[in-house]
Amino acid sequence: MPTILTLYEIPEEYAKQIREIAPDYELKSVPVKEVTPEQIREADILVGWNRKMEQAALESDNLKWIQSWSAGVDYFPMDQLEEKKVLLTNAGGVHAIPISEHIFAVLLAMSRNLHGNIRSQVHGKWDKGGLYGEISGLTMAIVGTGHIGRATARIAKAFGMHTIGVRHSGDPEEHIDDMYKTDGIEQAFSKADVVVNILPLTDETHHFFNKDSFGYMKKGTVFINVGRGPSVDTDALIEALDSGKLSSAALDVFEKEPLPEDHPLWKREDVIITPHAAGNTDHYDVRAAEIFVDNLKAFVKGETLPRNLVDYSRKY
Repeated sequence: MPTILTLYEIPEEYAKQIREIAPDYELKSVPVKEVTPEQIREADILVGWNRKMEQAALESDNLKWIQSWSAGVDYFPMDQLEEKKVLLTNAGGVHAIPISEHIFAVLLAMSRNLHGNIRSQVHGKWDKGGLYGEISGLTMAIVGTGHIGRATARIAKAFGMHTIGVRHSGDPEEHIDDMYKTDGIEQAFSKADVVVNILPLTDETHHFFNKDSFGYMKKGTVFINVGRGPSVDTDALIEALDSGKLSSAALDVFEKEPLPEDHPLWKREDVIITPHAAGNTDHYDVRAAEIFVDNLKAFVKGETLPRNLVDYSRKY
């Protein structure tokens, strides 16, 4: 009997649906930290991923489809999976609500000096210093206008912000006032008060934010990174903060994770650091399971998977 092996806990209501949709498959659940190479090699459909099991997956003659439990898939061996004709789908869309809310949590914190107030609270210090601004009327440039970017733009408009989008195609998008292609960032960044990075990691986006990119921004720009750590040149980011080109930065992802304890970013009062947690939510498993169930319905019929099928040529 073919096997669906899930490395994450599928809510029971969705496990029941899976059994009904694919009655000819055995549904096995093994915690990601306990799965063995043999179990990976035996699976026909793999839900989740364990990098330590990569070799076993590539050795498998059974594996036909991997449903990633994350939106980012840059750590998958895509060339080898494509060669083996293994389908790969991601969990894009799961993070739209938590990450867009996180973006505004840190933006409002920086605008209203909450990060400064919290530091003062820790030291029992009554300090009314610092800058207190407003985000209404500001211009936000959103780099990467997929699920998360669209949700972010919608919230920005509710706050009375002007929105700029940057995407590879340059195609228009709801809630985005002005859209630019990626080769138009000089003009886009020069207009923005806030720049939000939501890029996936590909060969083209590695160090997309570099000395030149930060140089296009106007003095005092706020930078928020919830995309991929290596899409930002950390040295160039620090230089932009030191020069005042950036007034502050909120960083959830980094080139090296965990961020080393002795890294200079930790001690900066103009930076808010979160530990790659922007996408965390107690609704995660349900939303990811919904994506898998929708795809499974098509898979058992031999149809094209309708949700989040990774294009190996684009690496996302």
